[in-house]
Amino acid sequence: SFYEELLSQGILKPLAAPVEGMVVREGSCNYVAPQGISSVVKYYLEQSAGADVSYEQHVTHISLRDGRWEVSRKEGPPEQFDVVILTMPVPQILQLQGDIVNIINESQKQQLESVSYSSRYALGLFYEAGTGIAVPWAAQYVADNPCIRFISIDNKKRNIESPEAGPSVVVHTTVTFGSEHLDSDPAEVQQIILSHLQRIVPSLPPPSSIKCQKWRYSQVTKAVPSCPGQMILHTQPLLICGGDGFTRSNFDGCMESAMSLAEAVKPHL
Repeated sequence: SFYEELLSQGILKPLAAPVEGMVVREGSCNYVAPQGISSVVKYYLEQSAGADVSYEQHVTHISLRDGRWEVSRKEGPPEQFDVVILTMPVPQILQLQGDIVNIINESQKQQLESVSYSSRYALGLFYEAGTGIAVPWAAQYVADNPCIRFISIDNKKRNIESPEAGPSVVVHTTVTFGSEHLDSDPAEVQQIILSHLQRIVPSLPPPSSIKCQKWRYSQVTKAVPSCPGQMILHTQPLLICGGDGFTRSNFDGCMESAMSLAEAVKPHL
């Protein structure tokens, strides 16, 4: 039903562009978000009854205060809430300070500590409108390079090529490269990726701008045992955590966790 709704709204479209080297699983279907994956999140926020969203809030402490949760952040005063849902990567949940440290019981702590993630870098190359990128594919999985695993001509992959918008290229590194260079100088990493990219796609023109992004928690390699979708850390007031660390790192996994969280939160509203 989620796919049907998002397809009917044009938020998702079936993947029609050629992707070289992709493993196609029998019975599975692949989609793209023409306006970027953030458009899925924006769509659901619009469906909510006026959710008040604050971005760039770095939560540091969660503590109990008079039957409510007091949430502190790096900047700004603490705020109090009746229910707190945590969906950040599991290692970041374990880094939180305050009463939460003692609230997470030993069994839960062991389960959370068993979760692992791959790390990788993503490189974005941005071009002026009208720049031609002469390759026969929209995206490509690279099998035999120590640095690069995936390359996408993003507007071509999303099927939104237009003469007004410049093309962009997205590069994802291999998991091994990501873990080996996790604490390397980003400028140095960018140069290594670019040199490998030049060898794989020598026809690539020089971009007008580049962005290199470290993705410390990329995909879940080992989820919470038995993939429950969520974990209740405290009942009254409710403190609960979820996300792909409790299922798996794809859209289905995120939706399963979201529905599991919604069921657990409903009685507390």
